[in-house]
Amino acid sequence: MTDPFQHRGGALHAEGVPVARIAASVGTPFYVYSTAALVEQYRGFAAAFAGVDARIHYAMKANSNIAVLKTLADLGAGADVVSEGELRLALAAGVPPQRIVFSGVGKTDAELAFALNTGIYQINVESEPELEALSRVASGLGKTAPITIRVNPDVDPETHAKISTGYSGTKFGVPWTDAPRLYKKAAGLAGIDVVGVDVHIGSQLTKLEPFETAFRRVAGLIGKLRTLGLNIRRADLGGGLGIVYDSTNGAPPDPASYAAMVKRIFAPLNVQVMFEPGRYLVGNAGLLVGSVIYVKEADGKTFYIIDAAMNDLIRPSLYDAYHAMEPVKQPAAGAGLKPVDVAGPVCETGDLLAADRPLPPMAAGDLLAIRSGGAYAAVMASTYNARPLVPEVLVNGEEFAVVRRRPTYEEMSRLEALPPWLEPASGGRAKALP
Repeated sequence: MTDPFQHRGGALHAEGVPVARIAASVGTPFYVYSTAALVEQYRGFAAAFAGVDARIHYAMKANSNIAVLKTLADLGAGADVVSEGELRLALAAGVPPQRIVFSGVGKTDAELAFALNTGIYQINVESEPELEALSRVASGLGKTAPITIRVNPDVDPETHAKISTGYSGTKFGVPWTDAPRLYKKAAGLAGIDVVGVDVHIGSQLTKLEPFETAFRRVAGLIGKLRTLGLNIRRADLGGGLGIVYDSTNGAPPDPASYAAMVKRIFAPLNVQVMFEPGRYLVGNAGLLVGSVIYVKEADGKTFYIIDAAMNDLIRPSLYDAYHAMEPVKQPAAGAGLKPVDVAGPVCETGDLLAADRPLPPMAAGDLLAIRSGGAYAAVMASTYNARPLVPEVLVNGEEFAVVRRRPTYEEMSRLEALPPWLEPASGGRAKALP
């Protein structure tokens, strides 16, 4: 990917916009996303499958900002959703129902009914109880649900344990050895149209071998199901292709290599192939930008205390994830590096965004850019410590716009109310936060 965040004239830019100008406009911390990066990543992935009956459904859980969704939808992307909320966002962003698939292990009856009434392309079933529930809901509505069953191929994806989904013992999918029985059952249920097989083994995969092992098992299963009389015509292969977080660790496989492997395995089966990339499309299209509040020296350590925190970017605390960092103002030539702990103001020892990270000298008020902030970042944020969710900004060339604003403290307090026995004696609501 062409880096959309580069220093020009000593200042970090997001495409053609100085990051400091955005900070002056919206305040820190904030997320900023690059339109050019989103477009380049999507088109590169799609081009790898040119001439193939392939569909790309963006995995919204990576970043569900409606402007990001609209950008990708306008390029032709569909959506992979895991909740009714995501489905509604996809529709609001202009994704046609016929380009939406519904994944996830815990779909409720209400969510299934909404999906069926919306007329989405496919529901990826993850368990026998869900299969039975979907049959019941579809029959009650007089609908037919096009389904795949997500199979667990028991493959080690060789990624972080908390984002591994394809090995035995996870909550996802059904054992691939049990799949023929469930498919035969599905074929006999009312309101069910069996259309394909689904697999997703994990996220941030950096090698092709786990994909190939899993996909060969899926191909074998498709052949077996066809001998049982099932018309399997789709292979939903999920997502998981990794991105570069640390440039010193090498690059994950490129889409062309990935596509060549997929074609080798599935071309002989004459199936439509489906993909659900998330992180790959948006991960390196975003930054989190914060300001240094204090430089603290303690027991021989240096801390940069910044106004961005674990509630804004939980990945380092949750996954021990690495995010590259750099000052927005380019350091002077010859400025030395020293190990620094970058920490936020949240009242948790775990509120540490980087430990012993080599960084140049910085001072209070300086801006720090945290890279790879486009995926599993703002979307996983919380209001812990009563901190407002941070704004999200989209850049397009030399323009930028706030695509999710920072809520006020008053807006946050309006979501809460006192029970009658705690209301002030004069009656009415408790006073809103100033």
